[in-house]
Amino acid sequence: MNDSTTYDDLLQLAARSLTGHRRRLFQAEVTARLCDGSARQAERRFGWGRANITTGQHERRQGIRCVEDFSARGRPRFEEADPQLAADIRAIVEPRTQVDPELKSERRYGNLSAGEVLEALRTRDRYATNKLPSERTLRDILNRMNYRLKRIQKGKPLKKTKDTNAIFANVQAVKAEPKGPETLEISMDTKAKVNEGEYSRGGKNPDRLGR
Repeated sequence: MNDSTTYDDLLQLAARSLTGHRRRLFQAEVTARLCDGSARQAERRFGWGRANITTGQHERRQGIRCVEDFSARGRPRFEEADPQLAADIRAIVEPRTQVDPELKSERRYGNLSAGEVLEALRTRDRYATNKLPSERTLRDILNRMNYRLKRIQKGKPLKKTKDTNAIFANVQAVKAEPKGPETLEISMDTKAKVNEGEYSRGGKNPDRLGR
């Protein structure tokens, strides 16, 4: 191994020890001194990316720093790359969901698991099996879309209050009173309308709400 090869190896090692802006400036400086400022020549000699060297030369010449957009790197999320997938997931999950009982977040709770949603997607002709996300990935997608798996309960029946017996005793007493021939008695069976879900009455019984 000659001295020139050893020298180049040391420069490559030094470049690998740096990152981002500092690496680009180092590569641009080496290119200016050893490669007559030619990014193509530096690419062939040191194996550095030509685009990276060109960016470093621009930063070195202008005295500025280019900001790296790391968020744009990597594979895009399924629901972002395929908006129709997100729309179909909502169409499947939304009818089986309810809002956060305490209304403290935008989360929606549903009773469909990620596996059940995946099976529903497979029945749609537009999706090939190998193009759909895995069950684990779909679970992450549902979480990012603010869906959480939770058993949805029906509205809990009202509990018997302390005045119930007195109310019925009063009704019986009124019914037992003598009535004239012009008195008309009407019997009605009424039921209260109760919302379904954990959010009905805030999960509290009427006594604690002062009803």
